[in-house]
Amino acid sequence: MTLALAAALAILVTLLLKTGPVMALRGDSLPALLRKWLEYVPVAVMAALVGPDVFMQDGRLDISFSNLFLLVSLPTLLVAVFSRNYFVTIAAGIGLVILARYYGIG
Repeated sequence: MTLALAAALAILVTLLLKTGPVMALRGDSLPALLRKWLEYVPVAVMAALVGPDVFMQDGRLDISFSNLFLLVSLPTLLVAVFSRNYFVTIAAGIGLVILARYYGIG
């Protein structure tokens, strides 16, 4: 097998794996219950990504008032609830961390 053939097969497999589920699971062909359930996937992924950074400091659970990220996450959560926009939530969280560090909080 030549290098070009191997590269072509790798590209084809990658393309099929990335586009296959999207094409097979278009929103209009899914049952309503499954579509409703899939609405929670982005929230679950965000929680899985952010949770350890908020609650873990130096490899241990830290739920004290000295945990800057935990302090900032509470008002950021309010922004998320009221704005329902990931970009606004992330911008607010980053802005609050910057402000807290500037004023020496946490």
